[in-house]
Amino acid sequence: MATYYPTPGFHFKVEFDIGGIKEEDVHFQEVNGLSVDIETETIKEGGENRFSQQLPNRSTYSNLILKRGILVDSGIINWCKDAIEKLDIKPATIWVKVLNEQHQPLQTFSFIKAWPKKWELSGLNAQQSGLLIETIEFAYQYFKKVE
Repeated sequence: MATYYPTPGFHFKVEFDIGGIKEEDVHFQEVNGLSVDIETETIKEGGENRFSQQLPNRSTYSNLILKRGILVDSGIINWCKDAIEKLDIKPATIWVKVLNEQHQPLQTFSFIKAWPKKWELSGLNAQQSGLLIETIEFAYQYFKKVE
């Protein structure tokens, strides 16, 4: 009889469909924004005052947010720099892969036509000995679980 174990959320990697990616570019400390919501349209019917009808409209997706310690030379940051500084926006596919103990994908999420929307650097503080963290935010059309 097989024993069920919940999928761990601490072992993952992020891959990009762009050129110039280095091995260290796939490692992030945090991934957020795996969220989808269905918008609704409220319809008020004539003669029915007890409630309104809510009808499904379209799906909306949160931005994908990645965090990691800043890298000196990064293909991802070069891609973001081109988009932010030159408005040379080249959408790409991003895959977030949740891994098992053998480093094989358990679940893969594909973010379609993603493009860098925001880059942020954590604050500098001479009174703490923390890492310098960069946060990259991506807009995309939609995401799906890859089977």
